[in-house]
Formats: sequence, C-alpha cells, structure tokens
Amino acid sequence: MEFSRMAEYAEEQKKRGRKADPHTMQRILLAFHPYPFRIILILLAILATTLLSLVNPFVIRLIFDVAFAKRDSTLLFYCVGVLIITPAISGVIGVGQTYFSNAVGQQVMYDFRDKLYAHLHRMSFRFFTSTRIGEIQSRLSNDISSAQNIVIDASTTIVTNVVMVLSTVIAMIFISPLLTLITLGLLPFILWTTHKVGKARRRNQMSIQQSIATLTAFLQETLSVSGILLIKTFGRQKFAQQQFQIENQRLTNLTIHRQMIGRWFFMLVSVIMAATPAIVYLVAGLQIIHGSRGIAGITLGGIVAFTTLQTRLYGPLTQLLGMQVEVQGALALFDRIFQYLDLPVEIQNKPDALDLSDEQVRGEIKFQNVSFTYKQEKSEALEQLFASKKEQPHPPVEAQIVNAAPRQTLHNLSFHIQPGQLAALVGPSGAGKTSITYLVPRIFDTDEGTVTIDGHDVKDLTLESLSNLVGMVTQETYLFHASIRDNLLYARPDAPEEEIIAAAKTAAIHERILELEEGYDTLVGERGYKLSGGEKQRLAIARVLLKDPRILILDEATSSLDSSSERLIQAALEPLMKSRTTLAIAHRLSTILAADLILVVDKGEIVESGTHQTLLQQGGLYKKLYQEQFANELDKKAI
Repeated sequence: MEFSRMAEYAEEQKKRGRKADPHTMQRILLAFHPYPFRIILILLAILATTLLSLVNPFVIRLIFDVAFAKRDSTLLFYCVGVLIITPAISGVIGVGQTYFSNAVGQQVMYDFRDKLYAHLHRMSFRFFTSTRIGEIQSRLSNDISSAQNIVIDASTTIVTNVVMVLSTVIAMIFISPLLTLITLGLLPFILWTTHKVGKARRRNQMSIQQSIATLTAFLQETLSVSGILLIKTFGRQKFAQQQFQIENQRLTNLTIHRQMIGRWFFMLVSVIMAATPAIVYLVAGLQIIHGSRGIAGITLGGIVAFTTLQTRLYGPLTQLLGMQVEVQGALALFDRIFQYLDLPVEIQNKPDALDLSDEQVRGEIKFQNVSFTYKQEKSEALEQLFASKKEQPHPPVEAQIVNAAPRQTLHNLSFHIQPGQLAALVGPSGAGKTSITYLVPRIFDTDEGTVTIDGHDVKDLTLESLSNLVGMVTQETYLFHASIRDNLLYARPDAPEEEIIAAAKTAAIHERILELEEGYDTLVGERGYKLSGGEKQRLAIARVLLKDPRILILDEATSSLDSSSERLIQAALEPLMKSRTTLAIAHRLSTILAADLILVVDKGEIVESGTHQTLLQQGGLYKKLYQEQFANELDKKAI
C-alpha cells in the first residue's frame, strides 16, 4: 500500500534525527541545469571582471618600477588612463552580471516554490489532516524566502570569489613565491575551522526554521477567525500569549546563538589577515634595506603590487569564509524543502489510468469487501511545540494518543447503488458514514476491497475525471475570501451568468444574495464569516449544482438550514437527484423517506439495508435510530 511507504519514509527520517542530507548541494546545483545559456553568460562576465581586476596591480608596479624610475610622463599618463578605464569597463560588465545572476536565482526559487506547491497538491488528504497548515505554509514561504537570498547571492558570490582568489594567488606567485607562501601559510587551518563553524550554523539554522514553522502554525491557528473566536469565548487569551512567548523566546535565543557562532574565530581570522601585510613589509623591506633582492626576489614596485593583490585577496577570501558558513545555513533550509519534496505521493494516477467523461458514466456505485483504517500520525510541528514547552500539561494522554493502535474504521463493506438512485447512510455518530463517502472520489484509498463506478475500479480512473464525476457538499462549508460569484465559479469557471443565477435559485439563496448591497459581488469574508451558517451551506449547494456532477454526495447538506429553507432545497434537489446517483448522509427525515436505499452503518459495518418500511418491519438498529432521532421530527411536523 502507498501509505506504508510514506510511514516508512517518516520513520527513516526520524531515525536519522533530521541529519543533513549529503546530496543537498548536488540537488541545488541540478536546479540550475535548465538555464545553461544564462549561466554561461554569467561565468564569462565573472571571468572578464576578474581578469580586468588583475590589470591594476601590474600597472601599479609598472608605474613604480618604470614610469617613476625613468621619469617617463607619457607612460605615466597611459598607466593612469588604464587605471581609470579598467574599473569602468568592469562596472558595466558587473551590471549585466548582476541582472542575469538575479534573473537565474529568482527563476530557480520560482521553480522550487512551484514544484513544492504542486507536490503538496498531489499529497493525499491524510497528509493534511496530520499536518498543521501553518507548518506547511512555513516550508513554502519562510524556508524558501530565507533560502532565496543565499541562492541569488551565494551562487555568483562563490564563483566570483573563487575565480578571484585563484587568479590573485597565481599573480602573487608570479611576483613572489616566498611572500605568497607566507600569506597563505595559515589558510588550511582557517578553512578547516570554517568548515566546523559552518556545520554548527547548519544545525542551528535547522532549529531556527523548525521554530519558525511552529510559530507560523501557532499564529495561523490562534489568529484565524475560528481560532480567535474560540479563544475569546473561553477566555484563553493569556494562555495563548504564554504559549507564544515560550516559542518566541526559543526563536530569539536560537537567533542570538546563530549570530555568535564562530564570531571569535572570525575575529582571530581578521587579526591574522591584518597582520600578514606587515610581515610582508618586514621580509621584503629587509631585503631592500640590505641591498639584496635575496630569495624574496622583489622590487619596491613589486611590494606595492603584491600588497595590492593581498588586499584584493583578503576581501574575497573573507567573503568565501563567511559565505561558507551562510551556505551551511542555507543547506539546512533546503534540507527541509527537500524533505517535503521527497514525501511519497499516496494517491496518484496509474500509468494507464482511464479518463471517463460525464457522457460515459451512468452512476452505478459498488463497494465490494471494502476495509479502511485511519492511520495515527503526529505532525512535526506538533512535536516541536511539545518539545518547546517546559512542562507538558498531559503527557500520559499524549503518550496514549501516539502509542494507540489504529482501529479499523470500515470493515468488509459491500453494497450496490443503482444508477440514479438516492442512497441514504444512517447510523450513530462515528459509525463511518463520512469515511464511506470519502472513498468514492478517492479522498482516501481503501486498504482492502474495491470501490467501482460503472464497473471501473476508482483506482483505475484518472483523478481529474473522478473529480469531475463526483460533486460533494461536506459537513464543513468552506468559502474563499472572495466574492459570492467567485466562490460559485470555483465549481465551473466558464459558467455563464444565467446558470449561476439558476443554481443559486435552486439552492434558495438567490433572493438573499440580491438583498446584499453588492449582490453577487459581495465579499463573503474570511471563511465566509460575513454569512450565516445556513447561507454558507446554501452557497455550497449552489456551487456543487453549478458543477452538475453525475454522482452527488451530500454530507449533512441541509443540517444548518431552517425548516423553510430545507423544504425549498429538498424540493429543488428532487428533480436533480433523479438524473444522477446520490449518496447522502441522512440527518433529516425527509432524506430518509425519499431514499431508494437506506444503508445502516454501525461500527464500520453495514448492519442493515433496505427501504424505510422494510427496515422498520425488521425492528433492528434502524428502527431504534428512527424512534430516537426521526420520530420526534415527524411529531413536530404533525403539530
């Protein structure tokens, strides 16, 4: 089963303790592969500016050793001209290099964002029920935003500085091998220490991003409309503030620690680099003072040129050392990004998946020996939140949740719905009714058995055609923070205005929309909070009616409606349900009485099936539920 691979992957990551992936750098470099022409231009620009920057030190030596010594003013003018023109040419090339570097870097980050977002949409619903949305948002926004500066800056800075260091060292050797050896004597120690500092920075950056993810998830939950309403109604503002302060302080401490990692080391490196020119002056100066060029083999102009090259060397070298540390931090960010990109896709199309059109589907639904279990998972962000707390409020309960064996939700289900039938699912809360409806459009996949539409296993159909065939009105009505029209058009973007109005009229919401100040252009607010529960549910029904699916799934579709609105919708749904197969979770008597087939679900099994009168005569669970839940409703209608 696909989910077992996801669980194995998660367990592998856990055993690894989230260690850095040694292949991360290779994968980052491969991301630049689609842009070879621009990269070649950047490399040529870097090479050109580097070679141009080597001109000035040798021109300076020529000024001191020839122009000054021979009092050649013509040569002096030429040399000064070169000193002025060379930086100008280099600057123009540098502007072009900056443009192409930023263009390539931003495009690479665009590719990462695009791939990650697309991959998240391929993840199963199970992934989103097990991971806090704030954690996902943090990977997609915070991690990539933090990494993009390193990619844009580091990609060119490293190449530029490496070329500059190598060319400078070659030029220094040409002037004086001895002084070059003195200059680079401590470089191996510096590089080794920098590597150690970089590894520490990488571990620290990983902890910082995990802390940011936890904070993002916490903010998303506590500052959303639903979250803030819950906090206010229970008076838990201080508790929320305390939890925020704990993680906020952790992030502050980690950030301070990041700034201080290797700070003493870089101070020592700065002192060494500042002292090295003095040693060069001492060694070369003694040779000149004693009138012997000796093993240093250098002139006064050579000293000036060499120290100029030294200055030109230490800048790039210092940047490389600092960049190496920053790159280690960036690799930690990419480790987190790749962790999500590497998550296996649980539900996906088969290579030879069948694409069914609406015209080809009659709407026959069959469950054959279907079993299904919700797997227990715990998100990374939740782990971090508990880890960040000094005291866990209920550790025994938390341990029970993590260690509890998953209970089978559905067990060996078999039933058959004919095309055009209305099948009602009835049963106590938690019996598995919603889980049954989720298996038809492959929101979840079965563990065992098959679910078929017109004889085709839903796993053999493309996800796109399956989503077109099935329309759902779920328990929780979700509306985007957009206009009413945009929310309706989400079902079918090309729907004409008359069909939008027709769907709204069928759902008994058209008149209410016209009463609003901006009509169909009214913004519904965050999660539709500007509308009542019944209004939101009627919009959701209008949206699925506009989609006009062959199979209709209603999960408490009229639970938030008053009796008048419910009667209007039920009357409008009747002719629509005759032309399509409908699977409805029944919470109202009207749905029960209209059903062609009633499936009684209890503890994940179909315990009874039949029509209303047949099931009443059997005197089983259905009759008990009817007497408890529906008989009172019938009495109220009679009154």
